[in-house]
Amino acid sequence: MTNRGAASLAWLDGDTLETRAVFTTGPRPNGVAIVAHRGLAVVACIGDETHGAELHVLSLDGKHHWSIDLPGRPRWCVTDTAGWRVFLAIREPSIVLTAELRKLDAVLHWKLPSTGAHGLDINKQKNLLYVACDGGSLIEMDALTGRVVNQWPMSGVPDATFFNPSSGLVHVAIGDPGLVQTIDPCTGAAAEIKTGPEAKTTALVAPEHLYVFSPSHRGVLVLAEA
Repeated sequence: MTNRGAASLAWLDGDTLETRAVFTTGPRPNGVAIVAHRGLAVVACIGDETHGAELHVLSLDGKHHWSIDLPGRPRWCVTDTAGWRVFLAIREPSIVLTAELRKLDAVLHWKLPSTGAHGLDINKQKNLLYVACDGGSLIEMDALTGRVVNQWPMSGVPDATFFNPSSGLVHVAIGDPGLVQTIDPCTGAAAEIKTGPEAKTTALVAPEHLYVFSPSHRGVLVLAEA
């Protein structure tokens, strides 16, 4: 997990919750992705008044550390199936930045037709990215070429975004007014379920559950796909 105040990444054992290692990152680490089979962690750091935004790749054995400067504030990041490329949403300019792992070379910037790239997930089977933008759109993008394939309207400013490989649905948390918007990319059909104000952090547990952390409920809402 990212420790924003300490500029570090903590590697926790999923069964015991014991800390296995702590890695130094840039200031204010934010989005993170783990490539377990390659022993890599990818961390997007917002930066501060003395240090710009950066993307870091760390080997979990502690032996290697690579980084590049970013053109704007980073948000969510994901990797492809093989773990050879990382995709990162940048707020402004609104782009998806993609680079090869481990050394973060072969960098490309893919422009988006909506402002404020934010939530991001990937359909690894079909090589499709889903980017939820503050401008009020969910963008479907070809993960091989950066071509925009489709676009759907959102009901507010999005945050956490998940593609469920079991159902093929995309779930986007929207803190204001407080809902989860679900889109079926195959048909374009959309549905909404009310959650609570500022409920914008979620966790997907396939095949059918979405956990929504709701400040107004002081707890976690458990949603199940019908």
